[in-house]
Amino acid sequence: MAIGLERLEQQLEYEFSDQALLELALTHRSRGSRNNERLEFLGDSILNHIAAQALFHQFEGSREGDLSRMRASLVKGETLADIARELELGSYLLLGPGEMKSGGHRRDSILADTLEALIGAILLDSDVERCRVVVERLLLSRLLDLSERSLDKDGKTRLQEYLQSRGKSLPDYQLDRVEGEDHRQQFYVHCDLPQFKLSVPGSGSSRRKAEQMAAAAALEALQSDD
Repeated sequence: MAIGLERLEQQLEYEFSDQALLELALTHRSRGSRNNERLEFLGDSILNHIAAQALFHQFEGSREGDLSRMRASLVKGETLADIARELELGSYLLLGPGEMKSGGHRRDSILADTLEALIGAILLDSDVERCRVVVERLLLSRLLDLSERSLDKDGKTRLQEYLQSRGKSLPDYQLDRVEGEDHRQQFYVHCDLPQFKLSVPGSGSSRRKAEQMAAAAALEALQSDD
């Protein structure tokens, strides 16, 4: 690995008793049969539990549906990938030759999965409470940023509910093109609504963001016609 694991432990504020667990958490399946997929499964479970408990205590008056949306925002792949980048996890990844060549150390899905595997490794290396301390520290800034605005449904969800309430078919999202370097890509999509003879473009720094923008614009167009 390009950078010593001691630096990663300093960023996590956690020192592994079993260094083999840490290395396993950083090993992608492209490297071979000994990889981090099982740790990812474990980390995903404990992450959801810790996030749910933190939200339960922080938002005492919130309903189950609101808490579920906030948790989804905290543990979604895009958020986890952002945290992974803050930890510079891409510098520590153990990838197979193909993934290394294709820039796997920058890919959102790989970064998010590796963060979950890392959380699973911390759980096995210590216990639930110690793991909770690390995870809550990683999520802290996102937890503090959550507010009533965080309860708003995203564009795709609102568009879907609008269409379903009127017995209409769901939209189809198509990727038009991707521009820019790997670390500064811009995605361009369009949201097709054939029943309304409507096709609305959207763009963003990820495909998901581009689809959200297109969906929000499509919903605005439909509501203006109501």
